[in-house]
Amino acid sequence: MALEYRTMLQLAGILLCLLGWVLTCLTTYLPQWKNLNLELNELEIWTMGLWQACVIQEEGGMQCKEFDSFLALPPELKMCRILMFVSNGLGLLGLLLSGFGLDCLKVGEQQLNLKRRLLLFGGVIFWISGITAIIPVSWVAHMIVQEFWDESIPDIVPRWDLGEALFVGWFAGFCLIFGGSLMNCMVCSTDVHPSSLHYTMAEEQDTCQRSKRVNRPKSLRV
Repeated sequence: MALEYRTMLQLAGILLCLLGWVLTCLTTYLPQWKNLNLELNELEIWTMGLWQACVIQEEGGMQCKEFDSFLALPPELKMCRILMFVSNGLGLLGLLLSGFGLDCLKVGEQQLNLKRRLLLFGGVIFWISGITAIIPVSWVAHMIVQEFWDESIPDIVPRWDLGEALFVGWFAGFCLIFGGSLMNCMVCSTDVHPSSLHYTMAEEQDTCQRSKRVNRPKSLRV
């Protein structure tokens, strides 16, 4: 029962991390990091992401323009791109390592210590991936809030607002951190010792041999 409980929590943790990794990849390419609604023309909404700026019109749909050069970007957008790429790469690496360390995976059943290390290392990588996803999202949100409440900017100047991609990024980062913590807690919990596993396997083999003897025809029994 304890082994089944631990396996279920491991699967729940890696599914949370998988969801967080998919959402971090989505956050990286979403253009809704910043929203701008012009009071002079309420039918247009401007959005800006790490890769492009878009304008959403009620009649004309959405039109986007890619940023021309990476070197021409502001420093905060450069760092946000780099950190989001690092988060995506670490999330993928954590999924690979943790996948091989799951108890339900039959590969490497005799190397329990190696599987524990892979699972633990994968959980730590998920922590780093979640933190590197939360940092750029929080950085952009902090800059938006500072500019929004800046009294030196005239009131008639339009101000950016928080975009939907920021909330997706926060949720993704917390999913990665919580999923990695869940898997690490399972690694640090009471393990099933190899001796008990060998005893269980021997007991199953003994039961199978007994059932074969019972089902054997009487003419073949000794």
